[in-house]
Amino acid sequence: MLLIECSKIKKYFGDRMILEVEDLKVYSEDRIGIVGVNGVGKTTLMNILSKRTEPDEGWIELYSKYAYITQLEDSKNRKISSEMASKFGIPSIWNVNMSGGEKTRFKLAESFDENSPIIFADEPTSNVDMEGIELMEKMFDDYKGALLVISHDRNFLDKLCNKIMEIEQGKIKIYNGNYSDYRMQKAKEKERALFEYEQYIKEKKRLEAAMEATREKVKTMRKTPKRMGNSEARLHKMGNQKAKANLDRAVKSIESRVMHLEVKERPKEPEGIKLEVTASNKLYSKIIIEGDNIHKAFDRKMIFRDASFSIYNGSKVALIGPNGCGKSTLVKMIMELDDRIKIARGAKIGYFTQDMRILNENKSIIENVMESSIYAETFARILLARLLFKREDILKKVGILSGGERVKVSFAKILLQDFNLLILDEPTNYMDIDALEVVEEALREYDRTLLFVSHDRRFVSAIADHIMTIENQQIKMFEGTYEEYLEKRNRSVDQGRGDIEKQVFLLENRLSEVLGKLSMSSKKDDPAALDKEYHEILERLKDLKANL
Repeated sequence: MLLIECSKIKKYFGDRMILEVEDLKVYSEDRIGIVGVNGVGKTTLMNILSKRTEPDEGWIELYSKYAYITQLEDSKNRKISSEMASKFGIPSIWNVNMSGGEKTRFKLAESFDENSPIIFADEPTSNVDMEGIELMEKMFDDYKGALLVISHDRNFLDKLCNKIMEIEQGKIKIYNGNYSDYRMQKAKEKERALFEYEQYIKEKKRLEAAMEATREKVKTMRKTPKRMGNSEARLHKMGNQKAKANLDRAVKSIESRVMHLEVKERPKEPEGIKLEVTASNKLYSKIIIEGDNIHKAFDRKMIFRDASFSIYNGSKVALIGPNGCGKSTLVKMIMELDDRIKIARGAKIGYFTQDMRILNENKSIIENVMESSIYAETFARILLARLLFKREDILKKVGILSGGERVKVSFAKILLQDFNLLILDEPTNYMDIDALEVVEEALREYDRTLLFVSHDRRFVSAIADHIMTIENQQIKMFEGTYEEYLEKRNRSVDQGRGDIEKQVFLLENRLSEVLGKLSMSSKKDDPAALDKEYHEILERLKDLKANL
């Protein structure tokens, strides 16, 4: 069923056209992921499609009601059903003191409560923990309607989308399939562009060689021999002139073919990024950060009780876990040099956080980055270009940048400073996917110690070689990748499930025995005791089956 259609859409900011959509239709079965660099107009397009923003030109028809989820707005109804509140693990009444993740869950629950045929979701996974994202995926997977979503979470786009809409230089292009399919199609487009460029260069060289050979023929045409008489010389000259004219025409014909060749540009290969720390700043301690018998509580809530951990030199540690488990608290304790946490001597910590206080809004991008950089400006420009700040873009004042663009500048500034230990708190929030992949590349190449907090599963998979979790007020370390961690956790869950199933089997057998005795009790049996045991077994079975 057709839900949205639009045609000849144009949107300007000042005299700059930021969006031009020739034709677009959205159907009830569409699950569309909208991608593009920060500032390209993704949110603007979503607002136009939902008729929250009017285009400057063109028309749009919206044939049904919709729900709209964004991080920037509060809940509309301030109340959700108890069923949705239970599913999302949140209160049924909106509370301004809820965490960012809880507010996002509330707005999602509110959208599902409305049962709208269309859901628009702008960065729904930001500030939501991994468990919340997985729950969100399940709810959207079960949802029977159209979904248009802006997200930097590639796993999320892979799980839910059957189309990817790319916005580039104001134009849209739709690719069938999920995000991985889109990347594969983009890679094939690049391969095709490279093939066409190579064929263009080959044909151009062939024509230029033919043109040069023809010109050489003209130069080597024989002059009239001295022994010839006037009549013979005249005939010879006329023959030469005719041949020369033919060759000249051939040269012009080839020149015309060269001029009319369709010019193909060579696809640009991004320059590599290698962050090298000077030898004088290298840390030689085996353990870089160590915590021992850590206690921390807020009011009556205990966060850590006798918790200990060690982060080894050169390791890349992902700190993961649900919202509220204590991740940010632990990072803050490290940065504030808590008495029970030791940092290796000589450590220079680069700390990235979403508040971006390290940026001066009145200075340009390149000025902000270079004021503390230990690298040459050429390398800084390469990094900024890879983060999609090119040419005159780096001269823009930070004050006019979008939130996602500021995140990228802040991150570039951290990477280029004189640090040998990086601590990153949610570096991927609001960053476009292209930039996110550049960040991954840079951090994979980083040859010093890294501790980072992230809910982005693919980002964690790409970088971490150690996983740190906070469970039951303890800090646990796992040596290995995120996939290896999940495999071990799932084995433990399966083993626990097996143990529960065994207990259920034994209790059900015992329940049958108790029922038999109650129905045909002998003098040796105590009916009251059997009745009590019967109800106890029922309660125990109920608890066990709830965990299966």
